[in-house]
Amino acid sequence: MNRYMELAKQNAEKGVERGEGGPFGAVIVDKQGNIVSNGNNQVIKNSDPTAHAEIVAIREACEKLHTYDLSDYILYISCEPCPMCLSAIIWANIKEIYYACTRKDAGEIGFRDDMIYEYLKGNNPDMIHLNKIDREECLELFKKYKEEGGMIY
Repeated sequence: MNRYMELAKQNAEKGVERGEGGPFGAVIVDKQGNIVSNGNNQVIKNSDPTAHAEIVAIREACEKLHTYDLSDYILYISCEPCPMCLSAIIWANIKEIYYACTRKDAGEIGFRDDMIYEYLKGNNPDMIHLNKIDREECLELFKKYKEEGGMIY
């Protein structure tokens, strides 16, 4: 077994044993193979639906490295990322990801990733209700940010 995937699996196992969340683990390494951060699902522990293993590992890596750009790093995860984690991976600029279990595997034990993927395809339109209001008033801040040369990341 790949040593980093083994560590991601161990992170997942420890999290489950401690009752912190689902069976998901993550490891971020640099191109030389040095471990930068670890993560396990901590949704239950933190009462935080965003505390997935990938998010925990990304937050730790960014804090440790003092950057939001992880483009030179590699992510190993025990399961294919959910849509939220996939978005976080993209925002962090991580380009190389290795995963073990699939989203179908996660669905077979009860996790709901496919429901979100279906919504993004335009199915399940009643899952949430997005209502746009007060755009013009809020758009002023966007304009000001651009005019003042705010950093785009």
